[in-house]
Amino acid sequence: MRVKATVAYDGGAFHGFAPNEGVRTVGGDLADALSRCLRQSVDLTCAGRTDTGVHARGQVVSFAAPDDVDLPAVRTAVNRMLAPVIAVRDMEAAPEGFDARFDAKSRTYHYTVLNREVPDPFLAATTWHYPRRLDMDAMNDAATALVGEHDFSSFCRKQHAADGSEKSRVRVVLRVGWRRADQDILRLEIEASSFCHQMVRSITGALVDIGAARHPPGAMAEIMAAQDRSGVANLAPPHGLCLWCVSYS
Repeated sequence: MRVKATVAYDGGAFHGFAPNEGVRTVGGDLADALSRCLRQSVDLTCAGRTDTGVHARGQVVSFAAPDDVDLPAVRTAVNRMLAPVIAVRDMEAAPEGFDARFDAKSRTYHYTVLNREVPDPFLAATTWHYPRRLDMDAMNDAATALVGEHDFSSFCRKQHAADGSEKSRVRVVLRVGWRRADQDILRLEIEASSFCHQMVRSITGALVDIGAARHPPGAMAEIMAAQDRSGVANLAPPHGLCLWCVSYS
């Protein structure tokens, strides 16, 4: 049967999600634990391939398992093996043919910034400490230019398909905005049909530059129109980014 699992992890110790020979990855550890529990090789498909150092609260994976498997028992066993850095939050039978990547309708990421002079050791692993005061209204004004279907070449690294052709960087952003999660904690929430490589971190860096008054809010539309990756110099660090949830029909 097909299985759908929702997974949370602290990405700080991993070289991203996708299994990669010779380095520790979230997908590698998870597939190994599932294989041991199910006593068969497990091939995982994930909704979003997070990069090195990026966290997740609601990553979704799919895989095949025997029809008679006890999923609650598998979840408990896997969590014992992988705690505390990886946790399977939910595991359930999925419709035949379910694919965590291709059946996803949208992905939502959160990026968290600690915006004050003094850092916080207890938030250091999951927030970007930015001491210069940021104008959240200016960042939200600028973010409106991102909504809709656009070519996000200015915010994405080039990637090539197996045949050598350059992959499209056209994406549909459904919503984006900053909110104040706490007095000094600002959080960017962005939902899109899908994201290209480093897109959220690049967008965050550009918006933070606008919030710090390095550019006016109108600069965001100009950056997008240029379709030039070199125009975004401030790439936000990976540890402030979290794959928050994935939506399905």
